[in-house]
This record gives sequence, C-alpha cells and structure tokens, in this order.
Amino acid sequence: MLRLPPALTPVLTLACAALCLSVPAAAQPLTPAERAAIERAVTGTLRETRVPSAQVAVVRDGQLVFEGAWGKAAETIPQARPDLPYQIASNSKQFIAALLLLLENDGRLSLDEPVARWLPDISGADRITPRQLLSHTSGLPDYWPHDFAFAATAEPVTPDQIIARWGRQPLEFEPGTRWEYSNTGYVVAARIAEMAGGAPLWQQLDQRLFAPLGIKPLPLDDTNAAGFPQGYHRYATGPVRPARPAARGWLWAAGELSMTAADLARWNIARINRQVLPPEDWEQMETPVRLADGSRTTYGLGVARRSAGGRTRIEHGGESVGFLSQNAVWLDQRTAVTVLTNADYGGAENALTNRIAAIVLPKLPPVPARVADTGGRVDEIRHVLAALAAGQIDPARFTPNAQYYFIPGALADYRASLSTLGAPLSISSTRSPWLRGGFVGRAYSVRYKAQRFRLSTYAEPGENGRWEQFILYAD
Repeated sequence: MLRLPPALTPVLTLACAALCLSVPAAAQPLTPAERAAIERAVTGTLRETRVPSAQVAVVRDGQLVFEGAWGKAAETIPQARPDLPYQIASNSKQFIAALLLLLENDGRLSLDEPVARWLPDISGADRITPRQLLSHTSGLPDYWPHDFAFAATAEPVTPDQIIARWGRQPLEFEPGTRWEYSNTGYVVAARIAEMAGGAPLWQQLDQRLFAPLGIKPLPLDDTNAAGFPQGYHRYATGPVRPARPAARGWLWAAGELSMTAADLARWNIARINRQVLPPEDWEQMETPVRLADGSRTTYGLGVARRSAGGRTRIEHGGESVGFLSQNAVWLDQRTAVTVLTNADYGGAENALTNRIAAIVLPKLPPVPARVADTGGRVDEIRHVLAALAAGQIDPARFTPNAQYYFIPGALADYRASLSTLGAPLSISSTRSPWLRGGFVGRAYSVRYKAQRFRLSTYAEPGENGRWEQFILYAD
C-alpha cells in the first residue's frame, strides 16, 4: 500500500471548522464521513494524476461548509494552504459578464447595440453586439486557442495590442450564426466596459463585485511571483516541471483573476442567493443563447449551463499556463463545488469536481458511455506518435507555434514516454470536431498495451492542415 508523502497532508482552515459548526439548523454541514471521503478523493486524485496540489471549497444549502488544500503549492511552498490565491483564468469571464450587465442597468451601454459605438475599428463592429462577445457568438477569432504558451506570449502585451492584432482579422462567421469560444471577445468586451464605466476594469470589478462580497482577488499577472502558487507542466508521461508563465497582459479580461477557492465559493453563494446582481441578470447569465437559426447553445454570458444525470449545473473551467480550475453550481440543490489546481495536465480539476459532487449531492444515476468515432486523421496521428517516440517531429507538418512548444526538453520527455510502448493499439476520437481560433480541434483516446493517453489537437482547416497543437496527456 502506498503511503502519501507529507506534501499531501491536508490543510483545513480553523475558520472553516468554526463556520461549519455555526451554520443555521436548516443547513446541512458535511458529516465526518463526507469530509473523510473528500480527503480520500483529493489525495487519491493527486496521486493518480501527479498534479502537485489542489484547493477545494464546498457550498451546501447556500453556506460555505468546507475549504481545504492539499499538496505542494510551489517549489518554495511545500504545503498548500486554503488562503493562497490560485489562478482561476477563464473562470474570471463570469465577472466580466456581470460587470457589463450592471453597466447596462446603469444605462451606460446596451448588450444589444453595435460594438461600433465603442470600437468602430473591430471587424464586423456594425454587426457584433456586446451580448455576442460575452456568449462567444461574435465571430471574432480566438487569440489563444492553445493549451500551451505560444511564441508571442513570451513578450508583454496590452489589451489594445491584442485587439489590434486579432480583433481586426476577418470574422470566422457571421455574428450570431455559430458558437465558437473566443478570448478575443472578452478583451473587446472589457475595453467597452472601461469606456462605458469611465474607470479601469479592475477598479470597477472591485467596487461593484469584489468589495460587496468581501472577496479579495489579485490580478493574475501579479501572482506569477515568489510567495504564490506555482504552475506546473508535464510532457506526456515525463517529469513534472515548473511551467514558465506567459508575460504580462495576455490573460487580461479573458482570465484576469487569482483567488482562493473560498472566494470563488462566496461568488457562488451570491449566485445561489441572487445577491449583488438583480435576479433577472443572473437569469440572463445562466440562459444559453440562441443562434440565428433558432438553435440553442449551452453557453449564456460567462458561464455554461449543462444537464447530466437529471441535474443541471452552471459551470465554467479555467486554464492558464500551469493551472486548471473548475467551478460548478447546482442551483436547485443550493450546492457548489470549486476545485483549483496548479497543473495544466492530468484533468484533476474535472475528476475532483465530479467525485466531490457525488459525495455532497444525492447519488447520480450512471451516465451511458460515449460511442467513439474512429475518424479524423488517425493514420497521420500514428506517424506523428512514431516520430515523437524517436524524439522528433517533421517541422513542415507543424505551425511555428507548435514548433515553439516542442522544445528539446519536450521532445526528450515524449521520447522517454513513448519509446518503450510500441505502436498504439487503438486511436479513437472522443468528440466531434470543433472550430476555435481558425483551427479545427479534435480530441482522441490513444491506447497502448501498458498506457492510455488523451490527445488534444488543433490543426489548420483541410485534410492536410498543419498541426497547431499536438499534446498527449497521461490518462
């Protein structure tokens, strides 16, 4: 039997224990058995995925009933703590959407007016609305579709530089006709918020959302420093390595915030209780938008709404360099689970969200297995995997950004990971292709005799489009 290293010893705040004892009788604090089950779920998942640390918060009956941290937060912080702010990245988008709704309530802007009122040089500005920016239906290309830091992110950037480079490219589709995730849209939306609100973005967020809730996030860029959780990366099954963060400015508005799981839980409580925003604004955020042909998406304004096992949850994920997070709210059950991790691999954030939900919610019925589709460039994937097993790639088949990802250390880790496994037994797609940032995204399951991987790819359109991303994750 494996013994957990000291770094996986849980840290729980005394405030949490006191809070759990003082909740009203109507609330249902976690039982000792539930707390023990959460601890087993977290420590087991960190061990399985080799993710260095996790921070967790649980809301039940609209009350914060649990917060804890496990593992190593950084090379200089061997024990994670619940009071350390983790990078929540795209979980920040719901705060941007909330701010624009408040500005609309003030009469300073309309979510359904043309963006041209504020930024006339944006492509399609006379046809795009702020609502479409917030719902990812604007057609603006995504400036960061990758799951790694591409070459340009090595240098600092400003919001206006992002807008000038990506916001003026040709639209990928007519506004309102398709859903395609776009970080660019949120940078444009936040600049509109600054102009309409007459103050910097952070000042408005703090005055209108953070201060009323008593939460104290930090700008994400400020937490890429000593004294804060450090992000980690892994190439295939290679060693876990500290990740090199992007330069300042790249996640502005698209992933602005670092905060504790408990702070994000307090935002979830506001959602559950319909506080800070009028109830109708919360409804707008949580209602999936319809496309021009009448079909409904699963995304509202800054959050997604998904149903599974007879329940509906409001959720979003977040990814920055070296960090993954997941935040889920079950409104009908007045329950929420927040999981923050300091690794951009492994899928611990999703696994833990589901495992903890199974502990704190009534048992869910089993979900039928997904039927895999075996189409989609499988033969070429086999060739790429064989080359990676030899520590090589064919540069002509990869874009400059993908070549930037495959540094010598990455190729060495891929070679060490794959060279002894032989040829894959099977490669099957796990979801239908999607479009993002001008690339075709695909996801696969790759099975060897002794190892399974998840493969995430983006490629230029067309049968022979070059690879923009080709990343294996140990499964």
